[in-house]
Amino acid sequence: MKIKVTALENGPYLVPTGGKYTYNGEEKEGKQVALCRCGHSKNKPFCDGAHKDAGFTAPAAEIEIEVE
Repeated sequence: MKIKVTALENGPYLVPTGGKYTYNGEEKEGKQVALCRCGHSKNKPFCDGAHKDAGFTAPAAEIEIEVE
């Protein structure tokens, strides 16, 4: 199975979850998570949109990871 992590231009990393994921031992639901890459989120590791006010800039990118 391949997982594609997408870095949005000037924004967070988007990581698909397949519908469920575990965070701090607690199972959660969601098709994807948005992870902070600017360092300004007050809800780390998740993005809270703080990159917009911080003026964060970074290029878009995609990474594919092969998971066995």
